[in-house]
Amino acid sequence: MADAGAAAGGSKLPESPFFKEPEKGNKRGIPEAIFIDDVDKLCEGQDPTVQVAKLQELYNKYMYMQSSILAQRSALKTKLPDITQALEVVNHVVEKRDKASDGDATEYTYQLAENIWAKAKAPPSNSVCLWLGANCMLEYSVEEAVELLEVNKTNAQTTLKALEEDHHFLRDQITTTEVNIARCHNLGVKQRQLAKELEEAKGEKAKAIEGEKAAEIGRAHV
Repeated sequence: MADAGAAAGGSKLPESPFFKEPEKGNKRGIPEAIFIDDVDKLCEGQDPTVQVAKLQELYNKYMYMQSSILAQRSALKTKLPDITQALEVVNHVVEKRDKASDGDATEYTYQLAENIWAKAKAPPSNSVCLWLGANCMLEYSVEEAVELLEVNKTNAQTTLKALEEDHHFLRDQITTTEVNIARCHNLGVKQRQLAKELEEAKGEKAKAIEGEKAAEIGRAHV
């Protein structure tokens, strides 16, 4: 079975009756599931459980992609408010700096610990320190800080929107694959039921033939 996730790396996927290779320029890199119109033709000459196993493999890969997308989306939804709050704080610092007279200090309320807040006075400043993650903090001019945070906010919003679109697209592919699995499974159940009925019919016929032979033997002895 071809690796459905290989498309994200740009490698060419082999042709499959279950999914289409992503088109060029498709940044999503998610193969599009194909709805199986003729299940009987697909499973012709082989046990439907073989196709069910292949479809289940594709389904598991789609589910892995979904978990990855949901994890990224969750991380961005947590990160975006922090970026927005930091931008608001820096803009507030800029506003206070522009309005303050020489030597004027501004009173701020800040969080000292959980559920503990304190007040402090600070003179106007032309620089701020931003956390970049991994216990790393850098000092920027307020203008650079505003520019950086605005870019980060825009990028986060754009990425979040793309992830939402990817998730909706992926859900459609998962649904299509689930339907294909169900149809192939149902065909297998139908074939096994038919085979069982034929076997029972053969058994009944064999019993009838044995009964007729026994009756003939009985008549011959009489």
